[in-house]
Amino acid sequence: MAFYCLLVVLQNLMISHCLGLSGETHHKINVLFVIAHPDDESIFFSPTINYLTANAYNIHILCLSTGNMPCHIFYTKLYDQHKSFLCHDIIACKMSCIRLVQYSGLDGFGQVWSHDLLTEIISEEVISHDIHTIMTFDSYGVSGHCNHRDVHRGVVKFLQTNSERNIKAWQLVSLNTFRKYCGPIDIWLSILSAKRHRSKVIIINEQPLKSYEAMAQHLSQWVWFRKLFVSFSSYTYTNTLQRINP
Repeated sequence: MAFYCLLVVLQNLMISHCLGLSGETHHKINVLFVIAHPDDESIFFSPTINYLTANAYNIHILCLSTGNMPCHIFYTKLYDQHKSFLCHDIIACKMSCIRLVQYSGLDGFGQVWSHDLLTEIISEEVISHDIHTIMTFDSYGVSGHCNHRDVHRGVVKFLQTNSERNIKAWQLVSLNTFRKYCGPIDIWLSILSAKRHRSKVIIINEQPLKSYEAMAQHLSQWVWFRKLFVSFSSYTYTNTLQRINP
């Protein structure tokens, strides 16, 4: 455990500089996570969120759907539940602000999301909260989920149409199946990969148990296979980030 803590400290020393988050007082830097579903921040981004919150950055979450099928009979009830779960996440992870978007065109698996609409929503959030840096999925979306991939395209389009804002954006790198499920072993593999690809930044989770605590707030999703995923997923222990160059 002591060795793990030492590794975390050494690896995380240069993260602020690499991500372009240095040079200002931490509490003045606003970081926006753009995600597709209400549990994405817990399943995939917890190492990065834990690192930034531990260092007093302002964390904002823009969730672009409620995670429900648009014609679900309990749509409104489930929307309220997901909003409640995300509010619990704010308390558990010390996030600053959250916005859960409810559009009929932004729900349902397999439905193509309008990139123009996503760009408009992201732009509103960036302006209203003076966002400096965006974190989101890469073009594959970690799991290949079509909504994750649309979110990436929406962020890229926002960057292309708002280049004058000089917003920095980082994507969570998708891993192959072996690395995705090798748990903490992927810490070493990620570090080795980053040494070969200098454009990548590795963030090691200082408190992996917080991933469980955050995911456990999503009661409807906290079933046995989700528990197994969080236990063995490398995204619980480390995130590999790469700059988005639109």
